[in-house]
Amino acid sequence: MLGPVILAASRSDRMRRLISAAPVTKQVVDRFIPGETVDGIVPIIQDLTSRGLELTMDVVGEDITRPEQAEAARDAYLALIDRLKELELGTRAEMSVKLSMFGQALEGGHELALANVRPVVEAAAAIGTTVTLDAEDHTTLDSMFAIHEELRKDFPQTGCVIQAYLFRTEADARRLADNGSRVRLVKGAYKEPAEVAYQQKHEIDKAYVRVLGILMEGAGYPMIGSHDPRLIAIAQELAYRVGRKLDEYEFQMLYGIRTDEHLRLAAEGHRMRVYTAYGTDWYGYFMRRLAEKPANLRFFLRSMVSKG
Repeated sequence: MLGPVILAASRSDRMRRLISAAPVTKQVVDRFIPGETVDGIVPIIQDLTSRGLELTMDVVGEDITRPEQAEAARDAYLALIDRLKELELGTRAEMSVKLSMFGQALEGGHELALANVRPVVEAAAAIGTTVTLDAEDHTTLDSMFAIHEELRKDFPQTGCVIQAYLFRTEADARRLADNGSRVRLVKGAYKEPAEVAYQQKHEIDKAYVRVLGILMEGAGYPMIGSHDPRLIAIAQELAYRVGRKLDEYEFQMLYGIRTDEHLRLAAEGHRMRVYTAYGTDWYGYFMRRLAEKPANLRFFLRSMVSKG
């Protein structure tokens, strides 16, 4: 059970300094976070879209302690949208945002996050794309869902994320699986207590399938966020059973993980969206990628041994 240990390390300033200082770290981080600036990420966007893939872009960073940092996060997304407009790639790349970056945890955070994210949603809509609100730990979800509902009044294409490991998620899925909704289903990557979340992998997998069934049978647009071959096959079977066409759902996977599978699904005619993060504040994002999958941790440790 290394996942909880790694997630605890993601909140440790001492571990942040230790891992950030390791000479090999940047080489490994680049596997998951291929750029630090808008200019640095443009070649990645162009390469992926040229291969028939779509993207969801995430500017990494969550430790917001001042309102001006939240405004800077807003401006970073607006700069990304301006660049997508210049490249005429607005319809191929959407945005994923964590409301913690927009000030959700600060005093008056709900209103502050809504005020900061709304201009991003407006600008995205203006270039033909949209925004998905990422799920964070369970204490933030009521605020996230309320902001999602408010944004959908003017921008019904605004998406949100639900996490299979939370007990509440089946009820959330039934509420969200309505006409026009866009819902990304993931397993979950935060350390949650047993009072609110399943703790065992087999329980989480079963919950994922149950929630996926609810979304597939609903009138919305499911987004399957998983690298698990078995869950991908189940998603395809469920879509077939309910008569969904290939453009009525999509798969989403992280940049740098199972790249061949990205291309295979796209070649089969599926909509395949690559979750692509960039930015300098990469530590929390990187540590959650290690916690999610033992293979990611093994890759990191092998690299540290071979290059350290």
